[in-house]
Amino acid sequence: MDGAATVLVVDDSRTKRYLLVNWLTRAGFIVLEAETGGEALSRVGVDPIDLVVLDVRLPDLSGFEVCERIKAAHPALPVIHVSAHAIDTTDRTQGLTRGADAYLAEPIEPDELVATAQSVLRYYQARRRAELLAERLTGLADTTVAVHAAPNFARLLEVAAAGAAEIFKSPAAVVAETFDGDCLAGVCAGPDAEARVVPWIVDDTGVPTGATVSVQEPAHWSLVDWPAGDKVTVAAARLREDRAPLYVVVPTATQTARTPVLVQLAQAVASAVEAQRSFDEEHRIAVTLQRSLLPRSVPQISGLDLAVRYEPASAQTEVGGDFYELVMLDGHLLLAIGDVAGHSLHAATIMAELRHAVRAYAVEGHQPGEILHRVNELMRTLLPSELATICVLLLEPTTGHVRLASAGHLPPLIVQDGKAEYVHHVAPLLGVRAPRPADLEFVLPAGSTIVFYTDGLIERRDATIDDGLVALASCAAQVDDDLDRFCERLVVELAPDEIQDDVAVVALRRR
Repeated sequence: MDGAATVLVVDDSRTKRYLLVNWLTRAGFIVLEAETGGEALSRVGVDPIDLVVLDVRLPDLSGFEVCERIKAAHPALPVIHVSAHAIDTTDRTQGLTRGADAYLAEPIEPDELVATAQSVLRYYQARRRAELLAERLTGLADTTVAVHAAPNFARLLEVAAAGAAEIFKSPAAVVAETFDGDCLAGVCAGPDAEARVVPWIVDDTGVPTGATVSVQEPAHWSLVDWPAGDKVTVAAARLREDRAPLYVVVPTATQTARTPVLVQLAQAVASAVEAQRSFDEEHRIAVTLQRSLLPRSVPQISGLDLAVRYEPASAQTEVGGDFYELVMLDGHLLLAIGDVAGHSLHAATIMAELRHAVRAYAVEGHQPGEILHRVNELMRTLLPSELATICVLLLEPTTGHVRLASAGHLPPLIVQDGKAEYVHHVAPLLGVRAPRPADLEFVLPAGSTIVFYTDGLIERRDATIDDGLVALASCAAQVDDDLDRFCERLVVELAPDEIQDDVAVVALRRR
């Protein structure tokens, strides 16, 4: 037993109660007393009682009924019946059937009482440990799933801290380092409290690879108000020598021998943190690659205003293959916008190949339809499993004459005098062998604005693409004097707060 167990002796006979109390006290138990069943019921659940020794015949309630009520409210509290009267099989059977764990009848030997009490307590302590471990393992499984499903690093730490607080029914803190090297702590004041993330600094010197557990002073981890008079147990999990360790901190009083659940929790959260770090690293590389492959500046062209807005997918989403091109070639503006199917670093690299192919064929002097034909043949030869949409425009700035060809891309929008109208040019996607229509030719009126965009701007899971097109036309009907502000407004008003796909917007106004 961990410390002296507390026994409640319930008997209306002062002499008999004195004997029972005396025997149990000499055996090392802490003993409380009650004379009636009502008094016993009022003390159970209030006083820290580990075992009840209960007389069968009490002045107010039957001992059987008292036992039944105790077991209904506290199934894990053991009860031993004692009887000073001759009993038959019926009495013993009724006592055990209604919840008692043992039944002793006079003459009761002191050694027999003590041995029975110790035996019953050993069983219930083992049962409580098993139930506690099962409950904590269930919480560990739930927390493991939750941390691996967390959408970002901060949320991961919040979920981990809340899970630790729920598992150990205590305050908890989880400390880890982000991919950028910032040290953050998820803290939770208790199982019913809301977790939060705060900055924190830890000295990782000497923490080995693997899992280690240590007992430390609470002052070293003053993240929450730890229970008074207790220390904290810190589990550190370091998966790789070149990675900072992860720490899970809980009150020491919550821990059992060898701290198995705490160690497993630290390792599970460390694994989720490593996965999140790797994702953040890949996403950062991909976004950097995307931006490096897009035009570095917008050309300055007499008679035209140009503006671009590009927003990569959110940090918890894989990058896509959206791209645009703006360049002057032989007195004409080449404008292209496209989207490679898929979301991955691979899609971003395909995007770069297509953009450079469009530029190369445009430099050779080909018109938009021929550019797309040649890019399509290139894709079918070198990238046979890839698909992409694209819209290419050649504009003569002084006259406003436009030649436009599309390959399955969303239609550009022309806005003039508060009226918005889509320019439709239906054609198959790149990567598909099919006849392509002739180029669309028209004059962009002076004072009008043409808007090109990718599907991330208007697509929603809860709306159709037609709804998105209507929303864009309504939002773009009034063009801001500042085209940069206009593009920004389109993204702010139309794109979701958590961008799930890359968004590219290119606006061209003919003055």
